Amino acid sequence: MPLDIIIGTQWGDEGKGRFVDLLSRNAQIVARFNGGDNAGHTVTVERQIFKLHLIPSGIIHSGTINLMGNGMVIHPGSLLDEMKMLSDGGVDVTPKRLFISYAAHIITPAHRAIDKAMESVRGSGLLGTTGRGIGPAYTDKTARQGLRMIDLLDPENLMDNLDDHIRKANKTLESCQVAPLDIREIQEQYRVYSQKLAPFIADTSRIASDALYHGDTVLAEGAQGSLLDVDMGTYPYVTSSSCTSAGVLSGLGIGAYPARRVIGITKAFQTRVGSGPFPTEQSGQIALQLRGTGANPWDEYGTTTGRARRVGWLDSVLLRYAARINGLTKLAITKLDVLQGLDELYICTAYQKGNQIYTELPFGLSNLESYSPVYTRLPGWKSVDITGARTWGDLPAEAQRYIEAIVEFGGVPVHWISVGAERDQVIRMES
Repeated sequence: MPLDIIIGTQWGDEGKGRFVDLLSRNAQIVARFNGGDNAGHTVTVERQIFKLHLIPSGIIHSGTINLMGNGMVIHPGSLLDEMKMLSDGGVDVTPKRLFISYAAHIITPAHRAIDKAMESVRGSGLLGTTGRGIGPAYTDKTARQGLRMIDLLDPENLMDNLDDHIRKANKTLESCQVAPLDIREIQEQYRVYSQKLAPFIADTSRIASDALYHGDTVLAEGAQGSLLDVDMGTYPYVTSSSCTSAGVLSGLGIGAYPARRVIGITKAFQTRVGSGPFPTEQSGQIALQLRGTGANPWDEYGTTTGRARRVGWLDSVLLRYAARINGLTKLAITKLDVLQGLDELYICTAYQKGNQIYTELPFGLSNLESYSPVYTRLPGWKSVDITGARTWGDLPAEAQRYIEAIVEFGGVPVHWISVGAERDQVIRMES
């Protein structure tokens, strides 16, 4: 039962999409199990850039079946826009290739309006949400009052449910001094959505389970990153879904199948979008080097939000934490090429609080802002442009030492190293 899982080890934006794209070549099914269009996976194919927020990155490969699991929350308009973008780019997006779980929850304009309204009243306590309605949709799911994709199959009942849903939401919006939403307009909008998306709605749990039973490879694609997990992340600066490997089973509705591989994706440095603690964060010239100017689509600006990402040195304390809570078996390192040209590189190998040094945090990510990073310094490299490297031997000794340090301090073997944005700019450390 070959279940492979791809997980982000940081606060999202690690480059998961390009490795889902890479590993999809040998998978029959690619399945997204959590989150909504607050995620952003970028896949570059011969300079053609696909920015995906909902649909699994495996859709780029013509031979894959793609599932959107019950653990997701889906805005129908965003999904249809994404489907059109892919179709316009020559990608086949049909009900024979894309299946949406009937149990996935629907994001409405009310969820988005409430998300923005609640964030605005938090003042200095901003959580840094994307405003896409993710949190309110998961709140309704937990409160057992959400709308699900199966509701799109019964348009008349959907209209009644939307009427009740929007009326309740308007009361909340009015309490925040926000103008109420137009119920009739939203109903007509969702009537169109139901017509267009009904052919794609299916029992994705059965499809994934049957595939595993018959020996097909299922590649589970996570959204966001482990440090944003609602339980194990930097709470309360987290997302509203389970972003770790444990979320795969509930998010796809499959049994406790043993994973063949749990692959952690990590940048060669650390990034974060939005609020929350970030012990190794940098500013000034180092930040400019790591972030880029924004001139290239792969610079450090959010795929979903467009916000400049906060950047800093790689944190191996958090990497070890992510490895433990996910059961990582392999690492893929992205953006090693961004570090070239720097005189010195740093990896956080421990934290300090007062006179105490910690290699592991006593209470996970609680009160992370109270710790200071302890760094190990490594030499950088300038003489070799590594974007053309395709083997380990092509890397300069300093780059090799940096990767070896990640293995040493992170505790997980590295099997892939990305040295550029293109599909083929990857060093494979295995046959």
